Parts: sequence; C-alpha cells; structure tokens
Amino acid sequence: MAMHGAIKTPPAEESPQDAVFASVTSTEPITSSENQHFRSHVGHISRQSGVFFLGTIFSATLGYLFKVYLARVLGAEALGVYALGMTLIGFIGIFNTLGLAHSAMKYAAVYRASQKFDRLHALLWAGCGVLLLSSLGFAAMLVVVGPQVASRFYHSPALVRLIPMFALIMILGVPSAFYAKVLAGYKDLKRSTIIVNFIGVPLTMVLSIALIAGGGGLKGYLEGQILSSFVVLLLLVLTVRDLTPKPARLFAQRWSRIPMEVWSFSTAMLGISAMGFFISQADKVSLGYFRPARDVGIYSMAAAVVAYVPLILTSVNQIFSPIIADLHTRGEHALLARLFQSLTKWVLGMTLPLAAVIIIFAQPLMRIFGHEFAAGWPILVIGTVGQLVNCGVGSVGWLLLMSGHERRLIRVQTAMAVLMIALSALLVPVLGVYGAAIAAASTNIGVNVLNLWQVRKVLNISPYNRSYIHLLAPTIAALAIALIVRMNIPLLQHDWLAIGTAAIFAYAAFGSVVLGFGLDADDRLILDAIWTRIHTALPRALRGNR
Repeated sequence: MAMHGAIKTPPAEESPQDAVFASVTSTEPITSSENQHFRSHVGHISRQSGVFFLGTIFSATLGYLFKVYLARVLGAEALGVYALGMTLIGFIGIFNTLGLAHSAMKYAAVYRASQKFDRLHALLWAGCGVLLLSSLGFAAMLVVVGPQVASRFYHSPALVRLIPMFALIMILGVPSAFYAKVLAGYKDLKRSTIIVNFIGVPLTMVLSIALIAGGGGLKGYLEGQILSSFVVLLLLVLTVRDLTPKPARLFAQRWSRIPMEVWSFSTAMLGISAMGFFISQADKVSLGYFRPARDVGIYSMAAAVVAYVPLILTSVNQIFSPIIADLHTRGEHALLARLFQSLTKWVLGMTLPLAAVIIIFAQPLMRIFGHEFAAGWPILVIGTVGQLVNCGVGSVGWLLLMSGHERRLIRVQTAMAVLMIALSALLVPVLGVYGAAIAAASTNIGVNVLNLWQVRKVLNISPYNRSYIHLLAPTIAALAIALIVRMNIPLLQHDWLAIGTAAIFAYAAFGSVVLGFGLDADDRLILDAIWTRIHTALPRALRGNR
C-alpha cells in the first residue's frame, strides 16, 4: 500500500520530535470546525468502542468466573493440556487463515463504500469458501501429525486423544473470525459484540458446565466450545448477509476471483500473524517441552488474567484502526496525531488503576483459582508491567499497518519473534514459569517500543505531551487506596471481596483527582462527547424498557 500525503519532514535544525510537539501542541488557535471534526471522531470511537468494551467487560467478568470454575474442577494439569492443544491449532491457524481475516476488515469497508459490489461479493463468499477448504485440509493434517507432536514433543498422552476435537474448533473458528472482521469493516461492532460476547461466551459456559457436570471433564469443555462456535458462526453469517448490500449478497451475481489487492495485503498479514504466533505462544510451547502440563496450566491461567489489562486499548483499536486508514488517506495528519495523542492518554489513564490492583493483589487473585495456582502470582506482576507499556504507547502497530507501513511492522515482529524464541529457550529451563513470563513481558515491551520508534520515524507523530504529568497524582491516589485495602484483607474476609473493593475505590480515587485538575482542552472535548452519548442513550434505553 502506498503512502498518501505523508507529514512533511521538518527542517534540518528541528528534530522530528520537536516537529511533532509543535504540530500537536502549537499555540496557534484551533478552529471550531477542527474541534467539531475532532469531537465527531471521538464520539464515533467512544460509541462503537464503548459497546465493544461493555461486551468485553461482560465476557471478561463471566470468563474470569468461568476460569475459576474450570481451575477448581479440572485442575492445573487438564488446563495445561488444553493450553498445549490451543498452541497446535494456533500454529496451524497462522497458515490456515491465509491472512484473509484482516483483509476482510479493510476491504469490506473499502468495497462497500465505493460500491464495488462485484469485489465485495468475491471477498465475502469466495473468501469464506477458500478458508473452509483450507481449514479442512489443515484439520486433516492436524489429525495425522498432531498426535506425534503431542506424544513426542509435549509428552502428553492425554492431548493425543483430544486432537480431533481441537481440529473441529479450528474449522469453526476460522470463518467466524473472518466474518467478525467483516462486521468490523462495516463499522458495526455492536452486532459483532452481541453475537460473540453476549451470546457466544454465556452459551459456551452453560454448555461446558453442563457437559463437565455430566462427567465429560476436559472433553466436555471442548464439546461445549464446538457447539457454541457453530451457533456463533451461523449468527455471524446471517448478520453479515443482512448488512451487505443486495448486489453483493451470496446468490446476487456470478462468482468471481478474489481481487489481487486483497491477496497482496493478506500476504503481509500472514507474515505478521506468523511472527505474532511466535511472540504470543513461544512461552507456552517452551513450557510444554521443558516442563510438565501442570506448570503450563498455572502459567496459562495467569496469562489469561494479564490479558485483561489492555481491554480498553483493544476496544479502542477495534474502531480507531479504520479511522487511521481514512485520515491518513485523506492527508488529515494533524487530526490523526491529535486523536492518537488524546486516545493514548485516556487508554493509559483508564488502565492504570486496574494494573495497580492486579499487581498489588497478584497473590490473592491467583489464590482464587485454587492453592496450586497461588505460586503463579509473580507472573501477574511481570506480565502486567509489560501490558502497561503496551497501553502506554497506544495504537502504534495499527498506525503502521493502516498507513501502508506493514513491512516495517513485519520487520519489528520478526526481530521480536527471534528474541522471544531465544529468551524462552534460555529462561524456561532455568526459571520455569517465571522465565516464560520474563520472556513474554520483555518481548511485549520490545515490540511496542520499536513500533513507537517506527511511528515517530515515518509518520512524525508521538502520543506524548506535557499533560501526561497530570496522571501522576491520580495514579498515586489509586495505588494508595489499593495498598490500604490490601493491608486490610482480613477485615473483608474474602479475597474476591477485597479485590473488588480495591478496584472500585481505586478507580473512584483516580477519577476524582483527574477531574479535579487533570483535564486539558482535548480531554474536555472527549469527556463532553462521552457524556453527550450517555445523556442521549439513557433516555432511549429507558423508553425502550417501558
């Protein structure tokens, strides 16, 4: 993808960082139309990412309770076997998806907006057909080769018997991910969130609990996932069909080939996905080879809790990513830099209290899963530090990807994948789960720092300005509240009650201090846009319930 309207390079006597700071924090007055444009984008992002965030919070809350149930009923060893099985389908999924899912998000929006319905038709239906054929072929490969890997590499006979079920999960998961990305490209995260989070997650839980209670064990858990995945896929297909213009629906016209530009972008995404697998899964693969399944189970449960830290960033990225492409293509780089800077500060600010609670309550958090998981509390601390860096740099990966610099992103991913593999191989045999956590956090930090450097280099934008100093006092307040509650856990009697209390009061303290003296002009615009959305949405919701 070619660059369009890149930001001009500053004069020789001015550093790129100075140019960025001047472009975003200049004392030149900002016109009302620029403010309106900024506020409009913020309103759209807050509306769509807010729905996604609520769905994510809903599924995360239920998911955490469900993980506690699984940990106590199945135990660390069974969960370790499950995690190892997921690494197998994750590795095959690199090639199985062919990079088409991310292409669907980009080109579904492009073809729909430009009314290129023949290309949209080919992308939606021929693309899914290709993915289904690919999934069947790779599933057959997994059934043949998987048992050998499970027995000889992972030394897990229990995993061998479950390989066909993991193959079914993979077959259903690939088209589901594809159509979920199509809905993101249509900028309709609301329906996607309802299907995946509000329907899929509870359905998986209900079916799994019923099957596990019936004596199914880990097999019952997998069966529950397979059944709910089928329902989710069906709902996603029907929803995409309803939102697709009639000329591009399934039987509206003759079949045609998927456009070459889609395949070109998919190839780049395939490389990024491959490197992403090694970055995200090398720790578990190393644990599976060097350590028993029980250690993998403890580590995977701690890693699942750490995955909750960047929820706000993930929610924002879902809708900000297509906006990046749109603004960059139209050359509105000052607005893009302004949005990037404000959103990054908000993401970091809204994440800091959660991170403080997780770090301070790491041991009680892991103890909730059962006493055999309590030893994994350092994993939470190490992983949360890595995710804080992730949130602190904002959407740097998406900025590179959506502005035509995916090759730079691939180079960063490749370098960090090599680092991750090397660190995992060196640290896991010596430090076990703690070595895996150090490798993962170090790589996470490296990826984000290098991506930030690339964004500054090629786009001349930075997420930072002097207003970030205003986050210091609220963070100290949140930490103090969390520490006070931590020291008084015996008074609250239950770990879960203490953690919930700490989270509520930490966010209350953080928000109170921020509202007192931590808002700049853009922050007030964002707050006003969010409040306006809430003020208009609540009466509609109340009228709908009457």
